[in-house]
Amino acid sequence: MQPPPDETRRDAAEDTQWSRPECQVWTGTLLLGTCLLYCARVSMPVCAASMSQDFGWNKKEAGVVLSSFFWGYCLTQVVGGHLGDRIGGEKVILLSASAWGFITVATPLLAHLGSAHLAFMTFSRILTGLLQGVYFPALTSLLSQKVRESERAFTYSTVGAGSQFGTLVTGAVGSLLLDWYGWPSVFYFSGGLTLLWVGYVYRCLLSERDLILALGILAQGLPVSRHTKVPWRQLFRKPSVWAAIISQLSAACSFFILLSWLPTFFKETFPSSKGWVFNVVPWLVAIPASLLSGLLSDHLINQGYRTITVRKFMQVMGLGLSSVFALCLGHTSSFCNSVVFASASIGLQTFNHSGISVNIQDLAPSCAGFLFGVANTAGALAGVVGVCLGGYLIETTGSWTSVFNLVAAISSLGLCTFLVFGKAQRVDLSPAHEDL
Repeated sequence: MQPPPDETRRDAAEDTQWSRPECQVWTGTLLLGTCLLYCARVSMPVCAASMSQDFGWNKKEAGVVLSSFFWGYCLTQVVGGHLGDRIGGEKVILLSASAWGFITVATPLLAHLGSAHLAFMTFSRILTGLLQGVYFPALTSLLSQKVRESERAFTYSTVGAGSQFGTLVTGAVGSLLLDWYGWPSVFYFSGGLTLLWVGYVYRCLLSERDLILALGILAQGLPVSRHTKVPWRQLFRKPSVWAAIISQLSAACSFFILLSWLPTFFKETFPSSKGWVFNVVPWLVAIPASLLSGLLSDHLINQGYRTITVRKFMQVMGLGLSSVFALCLGHTSSFCNSVVFASASIGLQTFNHSGISVNIQDLAPSCAGFLFGVANTAGALAGVVGVCLGGYLIETTGSWTSVFNLVAAISSLGLCTFLVFGKAQRVDLSPAHEDL
């Protein structure tokens, strides 16, 4: 008598998980990859004020350029997750990184092709968004298949800390390059490092045969077998899935608004302040905060606390308390207080890595990349609207308070939904074999 398909799938998944040394090497490599992803992503927000002066953009036009990244970003989330589930997340990440690294290096050249600076920069950011959109869904797919459940929160939060580390690197080094050599040097720096990372992963961690095989599968159109089809109806009938999607939407949108507009807020509100301070300190705080959230989450679960209780606690910190500090940003005229509030808000948002981001892997490890792609698509679409709306609110009200109120409202929506409907039971198995 053959074992049920769900049990066979679990046994196969356990056989393909990384050993501890392999997990350590890949965690460090993916941490660096996430860092470089954000180095390239935040190059534009760091340079936006200088580019606006060079090209004569107003706030609405700058908002269009900043938000255009998410126009592309939202289109490849589901595709990236599905590709990660089918051919391996590490291959998807490598192929996309080689492309976005090249585009980032070429961005200053595109800016000077003609007089239509706004159009060329918008196109560049859309293309970068398309290429980076596959990263986190593919990463989620990879970690859900390769990392043990008891170590998943710390691994994901460690890799996720690369987003803060990358923003920190670009904020610190980018601010210096911006002052010394002008804004094009920031794009050359972040894009060049990405291409070096791609070369390392290709030579040391992946075989040429695996990449050729992956490209061959892509060229053939990814035929889907009966056992690898995503259980669409089963997933989207569950309130817990919708709670995860809405919470991820809120977390992503709030983060994108702050990521895009904080540099401009500090530069305009405190014009005499040093760029390296406000571009560095919040992200310097966020790195240990992200690691702490992962350690705390795994520790609480190993101590016997229910998984969903831990996930909800992380969301209270990541969406609830962080939004309180975001609100405080709009009600202070002190530079030091503003840096403290921004640091606290950004740092606490990293608790989402050990909350909703891992909860998606709890719900559907067999198709976590796909489900995260759906959730992050919603977040990216909200990011487009949120960043544009932020620019509109600043332009029409003349007050930054309205932007931080927007962040708090979006965060509160996601938190309340997850607290009421969030669960950690698997929903990708047949009802007879659900993992309670």
